[in-house]
Amino acid sequence: MKRMHIGLDVEDLDESVAFYTRLFGRPPALQRDGYAKWMLDDPLLNFAINTTDRNTRGVSHLGIQVESNDELDEVRATWDERGFDRADQDDLVCGYQRQDKSWVHDPQQMPWEVFVTHGVEDDYGTNEMPDPT
Repeated sequence: MKRMHIGLDVEDLDESVAFYTRLFGRPPALQRDGYAKWMLDDPLLNFAINTTDRNTRGVSHLGIQVESNDELDEVRATWDERGFDRADQDDLVCGYQRQDKSWVHDPQQMPWEVFVTHGVEDDYGTNEMPDPT
C-alpha cells in the first residue's frame, strides 16, 4: 500500500493545527514542537506541517509513503529505470520519524520523496532535502 504525503511549511503551528483539525475532523496523530502530522485513511494521506526558518510558506515537498524497505527498493529501481536523478537518505531522523528515503525533483524543482518510516523519535531530526542537481 502506498500513501500520498504532503509537507507544508507554516508560520503559526497552533493556528494551523486548529485549522487542519477542523478540516480533517480529527487531531494530529503526532504533534511535537514545530511539527504536526495527520495519518488519514480517507483520503489515504500523510499530511504534515512544519514551522521552519526558511522564508517560504506553503508546499515544501510531496511524496509517497511505502510500508516496507522492499517497496522502497521497488520504487528506487523504477525511478532508476525511468532515468531519474535520485538522491538517497537512509537511516535518518526526518521530523520526528526514523526513515529511509529517496528524492527526485520535478522540472520546477519541487522535491518528491518516497520513504518508509521505522518509528517515532523523541528529538527532531532534519528537514533538509538534497539539492536538485
